[in-house]
Amino acid sequence: MLTAAAAGNRVSGDDFKAALPDLRLNLLNAQFDLAEAGFPVVVIIAGDDRVGANLLVNRLNEWLDARYLTTEVFTQPTERARARPMAAQLWMALPPKGRMALWVGGLMRQVRAHLEGEISTVQLEQWAKHLRRTQRMWLDDGALVLKFFVHTPTAVQKRRFKKAKKTGDGAWRYDERDWDLAENLDDAIPVIESTLQDTSVVGAPWTIIEGSDDNYRDLRVARSIRAALQPGLESPGPTEPATPAEPFVDPDQSATVLEHVDLDRSVKKSTYKARLARLQGELHLLADEARRRGISTVLAFEGWDAGGKGGAIRRLTSALEAGDYRVHAVAAPTPHERDYHYLWRFWRDLPLDGRISIYDRTWYGRVLVERVEGFATAAQWQRAYSEILDFEQQVTEHGTYLAKFWIHISPDEQLARFQAREQTPYKRHKITEEDYRNRERWEDYVQAVDQMVVRTSTQSTPWHIISGNDKRNARLEVITHVVQGLERTLG
Repeated sequence: MLTAAAAGNRVSGDDFKAALPDLRLNLLNAQFDLAEAGFPVVVIIAGDDRVGANLLVNRLNEWLDARYLTTEVFTQPTERARARPMAAQLWMALPPKGRMALWVGGLMRQVRAHLEGEISTVQLEQWAKHLRRTQRMWLDDGALVLKFFVHTPTAVQKRRFKKAKKTGDGAWRYDERDWDLAENLDDAIPVIESTLQDTSVVGAPWTIIEGSDDNYRDLRVARSIRAALQPGLESPGPTEPATPAEPFVDPDQSATVLEHVDLDRSVKKSTYKARLARLQGELHLLADEARRRGISTVLAFEGWDAGGKGGAIRRLTSALEAGDYRVHAVAAPTPHERDYHYLWRFWRDLPLDGRISIYDRTWYGRVLVERVEGFATAAQWQRAYSEILDFEQQVTEHGTYLAKFWIHISPDEQLARFQAREQTPYKRHKITEEDYRNRERWEDYVQAVDQMVVRTSTQSTPWHIISGNDKRNARLEVITHVVQGLERTLG
């Protein structure tokens, strides 16, 4: 793959100068059109020629308008970056709709880590698997992902090193990393080629760029970016295949997972107080130990309106140190958040190592309210199951304890709580016409919850269905699961 790319392509200085004015104008016009087109563009630059890749990025920054372009260099991760799953860096660098981002590095950092024995073959393949899935999510959401790998043969790189050292011209660009990779490039090529294949997806393959001639390299990449942008700028927007609206619902289905919940379970007040105090003490000690060991926790709460999520969360947080946790009350995405993939804001809010993030409503809104209310297309919410599973897998592979709760109540209990809230001054703000309207879609939500639980329960991240008609019972069930889950995670 890489050897075949070294064909000796060159562009003369005169030809380069002649091509440049129109190319730069076209790139700038494409950037301005992109601002109105409604999709993000990610241009990934990697290569076995670090200096050549950097020069290419500098050239692109010179030719493009910096107001609509961000450049992110993925070097050795900082301590803060290591405190989250690896993919969080990519999600945080994702540009909003209408903007372009240049990403440098990342792939070669992982290849180097593997060659130097820092990560195993399994870990490298695991990283590549998640990168493939992540790209697929972005592409399905309408993003344009362009990937260029700059390959410069060993002999050419060594000649450049020696010339720079002899003349002093640009010698500061090169360091021991470049000499080391050039010396060992022949051994590294099989790993690089395998990684390129493993991280290519339909719609976003790697393009191998010959780096022996700077003019050829820079023109080839710039022209490729311009050509890739054109179809998206000319079309009205990404189209989706026709998708059945309800492909999972069996018309003869007579039972769902929620029907097996015993809503008559209750706990006496005296028993509740004693058990709650004991469980909160255990939770406090476990959370302290998790903080010391750098193990983070993610608690995800879903359930019916007035189901008791807030009360359960407050009993958890009252056992924790104030600086150790953050509660995210998830509402409809803001206009800014809608400029990104729906998972972006959840990647953004993941806890650092040793900290706790509690979500009151979660990423599962995609397959619940967005599905039922029609805010997401059938194709969008159907592919969300696998997207969510990959997100959660990356979180748990990082060593995070993740628990998911659905707090279930009956329709009659919900109505009683609505009416009670209307009579309580400090709770009236919680009740809106939307809450009553949602009750009319109860059975639709039951079907959506059933599919959510069935399709996203795994051995490592099962759904905990909580009996919530009795608030005391629900709170004890939740905190018991968290205590047991932390005990398992801490070993």
